[in-house]
Amino acid sequence: MNTYTSKFSPAEIEKFKSIFEAENAAFSTPQYMFFQARGTGFTASFYTSGKLVIQGNNTDCIVSKYFEPIQNSLFKTLSTPNPPETQGEIAPYPHIGIDESGKGDFFGPLVIAGVLLDENGAKTLQEAGVCDSKKMNDKKILELENLIKEVSTFDIIAISPSKYNELYDKFKNLNRLLAWGHSTVLENILAKKPCNTAISDKFADEKVILSALKERGKNIRLIQQTKAESDTAVAAASVLARGEFVKRISRLASEYEINLPKGASNLVLEQGKKFMTKFGQGEFKNIAKLHFKTYSDIINV
Repeated sequence: MNTYTSKFSPAEIEKFKSIFEAENAAFSTPQYMFFQARGTGFTASFYTSGKLVIQGNNTDCIVSKYFEPIQNSLFKTLSTPNPPETQGEIAPYPHIGIDESGKGDFFGPLVIAGVLLDENGAKTLQEAGVCDSKKMNDKKILELENLIKEVSTFDIIAISPSKYNELYDKFKNLNRLLAWGHSTVLENILAKKPCNTAISDKFADEKVILSALKERGKNIRLIQQTKAESDTAVAAASVLARGEFVKRISRLASEYEINLPKGASNLVLEQGKKFMTKFGQGEFKNIAKLHFKTYSDIINV
């Protein structure tokens, strides 16, 4: 389920209502809310705190239609959303944040990104609304990429499906592959600019990534923490990684002239079967991660 969350002035309640009225939503007034609007493929909840939450399969369409800046004249007088409430820095700046995208997607590459920020850069990104990429739609992610690159020292490595399958056969373990990717990004950033601290989301025992670090990385303080995307540097890395993933899976889809859905859902399974019929089993190594159960489900029908 897609989710959009932001905060607005409660004074704008009637303007928000008119948006969802235009989408033929049914309204109710649950406790602690100004209103809740239920429409086709979405539920919008406007809390008395000013927090607006939209959930459902049609969320991205609603957000891009009404909530992207100056896309609808109705919103020219809306107040600017506050920075995400979940923002929480894990270490003093400067530090490096590392995150990946694509590890849960059957189709497409694995992308790992790292971002080195100082305090001013972090503040700029916070004000621009940079947060965990999972909380943003693809359009917003692609809009924020250039700003992140302007205010940071960064590195991105994109592992194509064919290379991913080769590396997975070598490492025999996703966490070891991720550790190799994280350490490579870290080394590349440190070659551009020194730093003493790096933060990544916790995906394995610390020893796994520490053993993968090369010469420069062995001297760094590495912090692995769950939900590390609350840190601006890690959130920025997640945005760069997802942005690169989105562009590359889109290019793959264009190359094969077939839709390649994200994730590993039943829709992905059905599309995989169509790909199998059109291109055969041999081509899967170039578009998908073969150790996923989805692959066995497709070829063993």
